[in-house]
Amino acid sequence: MTTDTPPRAAEAGPRRLARQRRRRSAIRFWTRYRTHRAGLVGLAALALFALAALTAPLTVGSDVADVTSAPGLPMESPSGEFPLGTDRFGRDLLGLLLWGSRVSLLVGLLAAVLSVAIGTLLGITAGHFKGGYATVLMRVTDWFLVMPTLVLAIALATVMSRSLGTVVLAIGVTSWPTTARLVRAQTLAVESRPYIERAKALGGGHWHIMSRHVLPNVMPLVLAQTTLIMSASILAEATLAFLGLGDPTVVSWGGLLQEAREAGAVSSGDWWYLVPPGIAIAAVALAFTLCGRAVESVLNPRLGVDR
Repeated sequence: MTTDTPPRAAEAGPRRLARQRRRRSAIRFWTRYRTHRAGLVGLAALALFALAALTAPLTVGSDVADVTSAPGLPMESPSGEFPLGTDRFGRDLLGLLLWGSRVSLLVGLLAAVLSVAIGTLLGITAGHFKGGYATVLMRVTDWFLVMPTLVLAIALATVMSRSLGTVVLAIGVTSWPTTARLVRAQTLAVESRPYIERAKALGGGHWHIMSRHVLPNVMPLVLAQTTLIMSASILAEATLAFLGLGDPTVVSWGGLLQEAREAGAVSSGDWWYLVPPGIAIAAVALAFTLCGRAVESVLNPRLGVDR
């Protein structure tokens, strides 16, 4: 007497094996990552910044940026009531700093994701199709590489409406060339392997090769590149906001620096208006860089990144 295996049971086996492989890969990644002390410091700092951003509505309230309900006097120095002093409207700078982390981190994340997505798509297709398409695409990439990214972002932000979407778009569409170059080089290396030739011989199409074979092999590079680009995106957002090209209706770290400049904090010596946002921008950029270097070292041990 024979019994047929139910289709769902037959499908559950491969799915269970795939979950187990992913779980083992995650455990192996974390085991290697935690040996990098600098990466752990960066991860802890990012966790604190993320916690501050997520809990800002509870800790400081959504009315912290309201000018009409400012609790203090303009340009008060740090005190027990206002640990970081007040701005030119009498608003609590500590509350503004915590609230501004939401915008700065969000814009940095979205801009980095957009930049990496564009670079990954163009890099994989250029490495896979080759020929005239790849030549034209790489020449366009070279043009973007030699042009200053910040200048292009400023030009886009100037001609478009002042909003967070404009800032994300301006940063994302001008910072993808490095990712495209790296992903294309990795794609060419992957497609030179024998199993790609076997997949093509068995009838694998372009989409199958790129999605099932190339993309999984370039994802470690994409992940490391994302963490590194996020620090640059946050710095770019702060620069655009400092130049007055950000969304004037929201609070961000770059916007606080721009307001401090307009209020004359530099000439008047009101350091509490300038230093905290600057330190926050530098700290979160450094944290992302440390995490990115650690991830890159874990995924590619041959790099030999210092721990």
